[in-house]
Amino acid sequence: MAISGLGHTGLWVYDLPKMRDFYERVMGLTVTDEDENLQIVFFSAQPEHEHHEFVLQAGRTSPLGDKQQHQISWRVETLEDLRTFHLRFAREGVTVQQEVTHGNALGIYFFDPEGNRNEVYLRIERDVRQPFRKSIDLGLSPEEIYAEAERLLNDGDEAYQPVQ
Repeated sequence: MAISGLGHTGLWVYDLPKMRDFYERVMGLTVTDEDENLQIVFFSAQPEHEHHEFVLQAGRTSPLGDKQQHQISWRVETLEDLRTFHLRFAREGVTVQQEVTHGNALGIYFFDPEGNRNEVYLRIERDVRQPFRKSIDLGLSPEEIYAEAERLLNDGDEAYQPVQ
């Protein structure tokens, strides 16, 4: 017997309407089900294939700022999708921790309205030993982004540059 993949993940939240709006409107997920009495909302990025990949439910008991999970990562299909999130986050006032190259991916680390760290990322077909994380500006043109990612991969500096 073996695990075939991650089915879904969920978060306990304080403000369900605010968090629902963020993940539906800003992140673009589809609400597939919800129960007002249980205060739970189910989301999917691909509802035609998966009923839900993400769940929010009211009832968080830990204070804001407490670490609950490392991150929630959302895959995008194109660099243009990633650049759209770069612009959307700026427009929506979303707190961005860092825009990065991992060598095998480009991504944006950001925080939802209750401080949970997320990442949107574009997978790149390349085998790069992890952890590898260097800051990159996703506001550049696609050609400049790929050239800078390549330069950062080969510059010989420390491979992991986290933001504090």
